[in-house]
Amino acid sequence: MSAKPSVVIDTRVIYCGDNLDQLRKLPEACVDLVYIDPPFNSNRNYEVFWGETKEKRSFVDRHESTKAYIDYMRPRCVELHRVLKKTGSFYYHCDWHASHYVKVMLDQIFGENNFINEIIWKRQSAHSDAKQGSKHLGRIHDSIFLYAKSDDYAFTHLYRSYDEGYVEKFYKHVEPETGRRYSLGDITAPGGAAPSKGNPHYEFLGVERWWRFSRERMQELYEQGRIVQTKPGAVPREKRYLDEGKGVPLGTVWDDIGPVQGMGESLGYPTQKPLKLLQRVLELSSSANDIVLDAFCGCGTALVAAQLLKRQWIGIDISPTACRVMAQRLKKDCGLKEDEKLQLIGRGFVVRDLPKTEEELRKYPPFEFENWAVVALGGTKNARQVGDMGIDGRIYPVTAMPERRGARTGEMDFMDEWYPIQVKQTAKVGRPDIDAFEAVMIREERMLGYFVGFEFTGDALFEIDRFRRKEGREIKPLTVREILGEEIALQ
Repeated sequence: MSAKPSVVIDTRVIYCGDNLDQLRKLPEACVDLVYIDPPFNSNRNYEVFWGETKEKRSFVDRHESTKAYIDYMRPRCVELHRVLKKTGSFYYHCDWHASHYVKVMLDQIFGENNFINEIIWKRQSAHSDAKQGSKHLGRIHDSIFLYAKSDDYAFTHLYRSYDEGYVEKFYKHVEPETGRRYSLGDITAPGGAAPSKGNPHYEFLGVERWWRFSRERMQELYEQGRIVQTKPGAVPREKRYLDEGKGVPLGTVWDDIGPVQGMGESLGYPTQKPLKLLQRVLELSSSANDIVLDAFCGCGTALVAAQLLKRQWIGIDISPTACRVMAQRLKKDCGLKEDEKLQLIGRGFVVRDLPKTEEELRKYPPFEFENWAVVALGGTKNARQVGDMGIDGRIYPVTAMPERRGARTGEMDFMDEWYPIQVKQTAKVGRPDIDAFEAVMIREERMLGYFVGFEFTGDALFEIDRFRRKEGREIKPLTVREILGEEIALQ
């Protein structure tokens, strides 16, 4: 991968903030492929991240009607059209709630003639919204609208493997010596007795016909064992091997990629899409070193797909939690380092515009603040938020050993050694907060725990000291100011 694909745009960058603001900073015609999967306008509550129940961001609350949703998306799609190259492609992933309104909006922005395909992704075989007593069919697919900016858009035909029924029906012959499956194809000229393309006419193996191949080519194929005459006088046919076929050309119905839950990829993100789905999109409409932009990148699947396929990429998301989880995923799944110098030479990435002040963090939604604190400490957020029993996250030291006492809550259930993290966004952490956390540590048999807040009252600090002297268990109080200072020092 080249270090700098463009002199006017940075890549391998995640921007934290409103994508409309960031898109307006990008130059025109600088991106080869745009994929977006914005939260759908529906009656469902879309959580910020990981199915959180404490801090739900309902799209119904933010966009009171479908018109409000389209009004929200229109200026963003206008900017995405502006930054797309003339050879570029645009993918908009949506579901049934607003897809027809989205299509009309995109026709207006891109032009009806630049609509290429509506791709149907069958995400599952059954759905719980079609229970007995409901009066509709199960909603088991999403729509992905593909638009181009001109007729000169990049496109690569892809092929799917033949299904077993097709193979059994059309490739029923098997070579005994090699085990290779093959079919017998027609080699007479199209049009039969009156071919229109000047095909040659001659006798071959006792059969006189108009043929697809010249006499020399026919003899060559025969000597290679590729021309078969099943019996004397029968019209010769061409042996076509299954393993030499490209497969079935990819169509607009994608029913061969299941949901993330069945692929071992799930991060718990409510609208996470499978990696294979994004890889297919990128393979269809981009090449190595092209620039891919995802302006609603969530947990970063499009960025991971781009990195694995050696594309350049840019991600934007308004959620600081999502941006930090994206960063962790790029490190884990792609082996990238988060480093400004390495990003400049094409070997790393950076996250920009994350909040760095107490004032900004005080304005965070509670769940976002909890996630920021846990990630800043190098901890792991609980996989389940319901019934977290006073634990917002856990730190697993390198000395942690496998759990011997049975399952616990969290993604790393099997680890026996861990330290609980409690986070409070109130102005000051008081004595009652510390008392509750002490009960958690005793219940969980933890000797060390971390408590994050903006400030601690004198009573709270006194109780922490008393708990250490009496119980031998240590609570480390950490202020946001101290964590920010540590983060700055590490940079």
